Amino acid sequence: MIDVRALTKVYVDKPAVDAVSFFVKEGEVVGFLGPNGAGKSTTLRMMTGFLPPTSGEVLIGGVPMHRDPLKAKRLIGYMPENAALYPEMRVAEYLRFRAMLAGGGRAELRKAVPQVLEECFIGDVAETVIGSLSKGYRQRVALAGALVHRPKVIILDEPTIGMDPAQIVKIRELIRGLGRERTVLLSTHILPEAEAVSDRVLVIDHGRILAQDSPANLRAALKGRNTYLVTLKAGPKAVAETFAGVPGMLQAAETRRTESEVSLRLEAEKERDLREPLFTLCVREGLTLLELREDTLSMEDIFLRLTTEDETTKEAVA
Repeated sequence: MIDVRALTKVYVDKPAVDAVSFFVKEGEVVGFLGPNGAGKSTTLRMMTGFLPPTSGEVLIGGVPMHRDPLKAKRLIGYMPENAALYPEMRVAEYLRFRAMLAGGGRAELRKAVPQVLEECFIGDVAETVIGSLSKGYRQRVALAGALVHRPKVIILDEPTIGMDPAQIVKIRELIRGLGRERTVLLSTHILPEAEAVSDRVLVIDHGRILAQDSPANLRAALKGRNTYLVTLKAGPKAVAETFAGVPGMLQAAETRRTESEVSLRLEAEKERDLREPLFTLCVREGLTLLELREDTLSMEDIFLRLTTEDETTKEAVA
């Protein structure tokens, strides 16, 4: 549904977006990640027809944005980071206005507006003037405005900014639900949010796509070795040396010791799953195992490795 081909934007001989290409299929939620100034918002503005590219093209549902922008835009529901609302309008009035601009008829309006009020959890402020709402409520009104005409493609730029934790959880559930029927591209600085709702993530930096894959696949590509965190009931044995003898173990080090517990960090070869051998060793040596878990890369770890480390790391996921 979203087909971005070698999209480029140059400002005074400096590319803000440099030959970006990716595809988002129908029924997929994709997170769009990158540090400040990476080119995310510029890319979204070109994709939605608000900014002309220097070169390249965008197709929405097979419709070229540069050739038939009105037809392409009708397929899109776009919520920019700083959404422009009409502060003097009431919420329901604004949504009816947005639906009408998108070509909705009266019968469609009667169905669409109450539905989107409920979906975005703003039914209780339907007759409230927008200018009197809190930041969190205004964000939800902006999201409702992007959804009211039932677009096939939904592009969201930082949709949960200003919301409280309970509101964020509800909006994440809504985004996941939207992804079952429509195509969603979500730009966010909240990395756990991207992982929670996305089937796949795109990571951009300095105007270029560094990686595009599922969080699980990126984690596997970047992980240099398997790491295990072990907690045992404290005893007289020097347990680090005991674990160091396990085949495939690269390093075993104590990280914390109290009167009752001892914790270790174990690093093993990437190809070896040592959870079962470690458990068997504890039984054989009479060690009381309190915890054994694999330490995985978080979304923050993946993001930082891709955007701050050397070209070898970036090539591993290219």
